[in-house]
Amino acid sequence: MAKKKNITQEKIVEWYMNSVLISGKPSSIYSFAEDNNFEESEFYKHYSSFESLEKSIFAIFAKETIHLLHKTEAYKEYSSKDKLLSFYYTFFELLTANRSYVLFQFKDVKSNFSKLSVLKKLRTEFVHFVSGISLEKIDFKNDKVNEIQDKTISEGYWIQLLMVLKFWIDDESSNFEKTDVFIEKSVKASFDIQQIAPVKSVIDLAKFLWKEKGASV
Repeated sequence: MAKKKNITQEKIVEWYMNSVLISGKPSSIYSFAEDNNFEESEFYKHYSSFESLEKSIFAIFAKETIHLLHKTEAYKEYSSKDKLLSFYYTFFELLTANRSYVLFQFKDVKSNFSKLSVLKKLRTEFVHFVSGISLEKIDFKNDKVNEIQDKTISEGYWIQLLMVLKFWIDDESSNFEKTDVFIEKSVKASFDIQQIAPVKSVIDLAKFLWKEKGASV
């Protein structure tokens, strides 16, 4: 049988995710290509290794999220808070559609996702997204201080995304309803802190987390 030609990145990702879930990570790129009837060289047109492929998958989820958001006519009129909320809700809908693969990737991770190299490209995509949604900031009249502020805000929201990811992985509620609540409370709290507003929403978030922790014991 003739080998398939002009293999797309999308097909490689699809085949790889299916392979991982059905029979585990392929032993080699050669065997992966053979199993899916294409030349090994086609793989290297898109990726240098399975590791680079895995890093791209979570970035693809983020890119598809942003693409879907921009397809919504009303999105450009959203506040920065609503844009962030929309990102989270859409992103985790995509993750839910691919939950088996995500859980496979994180099966040996206890808590610190930030050290996972598989999330490196996702972090780049997410930080770029956050920097483009016009978050309210203080102008310190100093470029260096403003730059530090930008990095601090971006890092803070990246940590928030990791927290939501961890919560979603552990969430056993119907249709992941508790994750939706966590997203809403987390984003509200982060915007209140950023704007130096009353800390009622922060306390509300703390109560929610404390209740969830107690329920899991």
